[in-house]
Amino acid sequence: MARTRTGVRALGALLAVVLGVSVAGCSSTGGKRAEDARKAEAAAGKAAVNTPRWTFAMVTHSGDGDTFWDIVQNGAEQAAAKDNINFLYSKSDEGQQQAQLVQAAIDKKVDGLIVTLAKPDAMKAVVKKAVAAGIPVITVNSGSAQSKAYGALTHIGQDETVAGEAVGDELDKRGKKKALCVLHEQGNVGHEQRCAGAKKTFDGTMQNLYVDGTNMPDVQASIEAKLQADRSIDSVVTLGAPFAATAVKAKKSAGSKAEIDTFDLNAEVAGALKTGTLGFAVDQQPYLQGYEAVDLLWLYRYNADVLGGGQPVLTGPQIITRDMAAALEDYTERGTR
Repeated sequence: MARTRTGVRALGALLAVVLGVSVAGCSSTGGKRAEDARKAEAAAGKAAVNTPRWTFAMVTHSGDGDTFWDIVQNGAEQAAAKDNINFLYSKSDEGQQQAQLVQAAIDKKVDGLIVTLAKPDAMKAVVKKAVAAGIPVITVNSGSAQSKAYGALTHIGQDETVAGEAVGDELDKRGKKKALCVLHEQGNVGHEQRCAGAKKTFDGTMQNLYVDGTNMPDVQASIEAKLQADRSIDSVVTLGAPFAATAVKAKKSAGSKAEIDTFDLNAEVAGALKTGTLGFAVDQQPYLQGYEAVDLLWLYRYNADVLGGGQPVLTGPQIITRDMAAALEDYTERGTR
């Protein structure tokens, strides 16, 4: 019996060694292969989950050529690839046309809807219709004040009044006395809130200038005329990254010394901040708005999760200055900031 027990113990020890080697092999090679495969799938745009192939639609108020919305769309598409979502994107800067695009998404019986409420009155009825049809809705970027009333799960973006107040504070820090706030889209409530917020905290005087954002030569001419007529203007604030470069051209043509500042960030703005061509930018992280909207809809469909507790999920504002621009340049060039 003693000899038998000794043999059993020896066999057990041998198995332990073999199993230990086997487990170690799985950890060092099999685990690495699994991780490499996961990274390869992510790079190829393959889903990281096995949930149903739901269809989500995003309908924004973007105009043509607005790089801000390219970044939002980029974030949404990358989240959709990860979450196994069939993602549909459409846009119109006309309120009634945007509402028609939302209606088209309802007719397709999409599983989730992401909308902007830059012109909330035009969107109210159709958003409520989507909610009544059982389609979960998340609002992004604009319309935080109306989002909950219209039945949306939550709102993702920055508080435009708070963002405007941050601009007023920054202008005060820079010793500015007279500013021009350039609104490029008539009827956009978020734009009005930005300029109103800036006026509230700015110790100097601020004047609104309304321009046609679909006509860049007109934008430049309007800003140039203002700067020529009033040499005391020492700051021009544009409400979108594409308009900052136009304001810089207007400043040069007018022979003005005004500082050009802007809402929103892209590669061109980051470069201009580095060179000092622009004073500062207000970043609301559009990539995050698109990404989180899709991800939160997926979480709601999968697990009935809702973030925010009835309050907006804030992605900004963050004031970006010259000393911060270099650190963000790589991200702006790849279209994620």
